[in-house]
Amino acid sequence: MNALRTGVSVASALAVAIWLGGLVALGAITAPIVFTVVSMPQSADAMTLVFRRFDVVAMSCAAIALAAEATRALARVPFARLDHARAAVTTLAAIAATYEGTNVSPRIAALHMSGAVRGLGPAGIELSRLHDIAEACGKAEVLLLLAVVALQVICSTRRPEVRGDAPPVP
Repeated sequence: MNALRTGVSVASALAVAIWLGGLVALGAITAPIVFTVVSMPQSADAMTLVFRRFDVVAMSCAAIALAAEATRALARVPFARLDHARAAVTTLAAIAATYEGTNVSPRIAALHMSGAVRGLGPAGIELSRLHDIAEACGKAEVLLLLAVVALQVICSTRRPEVRGDAPPVP
């Protein structure tokens, strides 16, 4: 049982690390540089491709993290309050990543392909609105994933009797 918990924890931690690290690398480093150094529309075209590819990575990591939470819930009885909190926060981050990857990013890509320019005309206004939603999703994911990391650390360092995993006293 301990080997299962350890394996699940490692898989979840790696998925969350890849997901969180990718968000920070793209949102805080790559996008600002590309959009200031590369002229339009090439910068938008390039970043649209990058974000669409990362959406697949983020959603895959979300699926792994959610599968880990489900496995933890099945393998650990009782499932402590902090475990429930971690699972809930992971679920919220997964919802944000999935919404962005299946709804927002494809619409942004379609608008770019049709020649929309952010802020110009009805299509550009929609593109600007969707870009704002994508940024909000990304920022929400970062904050939620930071909370997941904190909860993973707290849950993994608790003494067994605090977690509710202690063997029954005869």
